[in-house]
This record gives sequence, structure tokens and C-alpha cells, in this order.
Amino acid sequence: MDIDAWVWWLIGAAALGIPLVLTAMPELGMLSVGAVAGAVTAGLGGDTVLQVVVFAAVSVALIAVVRPFAARQRTQGPKLATGVDALKGRTAVVVERVDASGGRIKLAGEIWSARALDTEQSYETGREVDVVEIDGATAVVM
Repeated sequence: MDIDAWVWWLIGAAALGIPLVLTAMPELGMLSVGAVAGAVTAGLGGDTVLQVVVFAAVSVALIAVVRPFAARQRTQGPKLATGVDALKGRTAVVVERVDASGGRIKLAGEIWSARALDTEQSYETGREVDVVEIDGATAVVM
């Protein structure tokens, strides 16, 4: 029984995909996608040389483009702000006049003590302000 070339490429893709799952090496996944591209080329009637060239080109392109991006994501980690860091940059509403000596704002559904970042500035009740930082239990706003 003669097996078509595209089937061999798919077998190769699966053979590269299994260690990808077991070792979590993304490069194997990129080679597996290259093998699928070789299978598509074979299925469309491309000769053996073209199949190998497509496999190599797709694999190298994926490794060159995706690998640096994946490495950067792995070292940076997620950009999820929690706690008081999540409140920085949010908008709040003044519920009691805010100036350099203090006041109160409604931030994320809670009442916070607040003070103005600019000591010359004051904010009246009902005005929206931006939270610049959290200093202890006091929001610094502008």
C-alpha cells in the first residue's frame, strides 16, 4: 500500500506535537505547524523539494517571530494589578471637598479619605478626579 506524501507530513506533525505536550517546548509546536504546511503543499500537488522548502520556511518564520514574543511573555508575566495598585489611575467622585489637607471621595464603590496632589488645588463635591496614588489609606487625587 502506497501512502501519499501529505499523510507522512501529518504523521510527522503528530510526532512533533506529542513531545510538545509532554515537554512544553513551543519550538516543537512550530515545527509541527511547519509539517502541516508541508502536508498542505503535498495535498495541493507540490513536489518533494517544494514541500521541504515550505516546511522549513514556515518553521523558521514561526520560530523567528513567535519565540521572542513567547520568551518576552514568559519573563514579564501577566500585567494584572490587584489591591491598591488596581485603584491607581481610576476615576473617583468627590463626596466631601478635597484639598491638600484632606477630604473624601467615592472610589470603586467605597468612601476613601483623599488629598489633592497639588497643594494649591481643591476639588468640590460632585467633581470627578483621577487617583494618582494610594498613600496608606489615603487616595492622592488630581
